[in-house]
Amino acid sequence: MKQFAQISTLIFDFGGVIINLDLPKCIQNLKELGVNDVEKYLSNFGQKEFFLQFEKGQIGIPEFRSEIRKIAKVQLTDEQIDGAWCSFLTDIPAEKLMLLSELKKKYRMLLLSNTNPLHIEVSAAGEFAKAGKTIHDFFDKCYFSYEMGMAKPDKEIFEAVLSDAGVKPEECLFLDDGPKNIDMAAKLGIQTYLVDVTENLDFLLDIDVR
Repeated sequence: MKQFAQISTLIFDFGGVIINLDLPKCIQNLKELGVNDVEKYLSNFGQKEFFLQFEKGQIGIPEFRSEIRKIAKVQLTDEQIDGAWCSFLTDIPAEKLMLLSELKKKYRMLLLSNTNPLHIEVSAAGEFAKAGKTIHDFFDKCYFSYEMGMAKPDKEIFEAVLSDAGVKPEECLFLDDGPKNIDMAAKLGIQTYLVDVTENLDFLLDIDVR
């Protein structure tokens, strides 16, 4: 296990670290709506073109739906589009929620996610609601790319989080499943851990705290 210096703050990615992802299912569902070649826009670690614009808050939900309809070239309801897109995110394991609750007793908890309003307001909200919670019950502050107008792995988003949180980079541990995101955080002096989506992260309960 990697050794860490004393830590005051944990910064979590969301998709693939806390909530499980199913990109193939999402792609299949979009294709069934007529959105062909969708693979060129989507990956587990970053989006392109109007999907990226959606994540950076450069377009909103109506514009995103409009772009989907342009590609599909058929009449689609909002519900069809939202359902296919939100199938990208699946479930949050109960043990992850228990872990986050325990970690919040020891650390300042931050969330830093490349995401969009549909995934947060529909997929994420629905999953936390199953436990009678909201995302804010587990994190002191959430930083979403679409609200900040920037996205990982650009250094500006990390610098913005550090500045807003008033924390030194060396006091933070950043957990993400994207190698490029991890590399940029490390360059800024943040302690990092590249997450394997199959692991439970229980080791976080045993590392040194400040």
